[in-house]
Amino acid sequence: MHTLAKWSVNDYHCMIDAGILRDRRVELLAGDIVEMTPEKPIHYNTANLSADYLRELLRDRAYVRFNGPITLATSEPEPDIAIVQRPGMQYNDRHPNPNDIFWLIEVANSSLQTDLTLKAALYAQAAIPEYWVIDLADRRFHLLRQPQGDRYQQHTILTTGTVTPLAFPEIAVEVDRLLN
Repeated sequence: MHTLAKWSVNDYHCMIDAGILRDRRVELLAGDIVEMTPEKPIHYNTANLSADYLRELLRDRAYVRFNGPITLATSEPEPDIAIVQRPGMQYNDRHPNPNDIFWLIEVANSSLQTDLTLKAALYAQAAIPEYWVIDLADRRFHLLRQPQGDRYQQHTILTTGTVTPLAFPEIAVEVDRLLN
């Protein structure tokens, strides 16, 4: 039987500061340092265009972070997009934490299983009110809401239409714009 060490967020930051993880694409998930899946052009382009679209819609209501870490109790994942509180200057000294986050978005090409299981559980445990997954392979949009424990109680799958973010009911996000 093997006992694996679990790393704390502080341990992870110390490794980053010491240069141990330099040139490695990793994230801390539930105490494990996990290699990130390489991004294909469609993944990067979809995430980038989606972030630009959300910036247009949200304007000065929220700060739209692209490919940046967030800090949770036992994890420091790097969602493709994080919609967080403004003004953003507080993130000079720390990454956004659950109190700062309106919702998170992952773009999934080969990572769909991880995004809908492990990451969804981490985000639900952190009480992130809303989590979106853009499924590139099947051209579907997963809308997860109502976190309770380590699960989202509501999971809706869309291929078209609009979504109104919980934090900004005056905004209508076109699913087609995110999928295409």
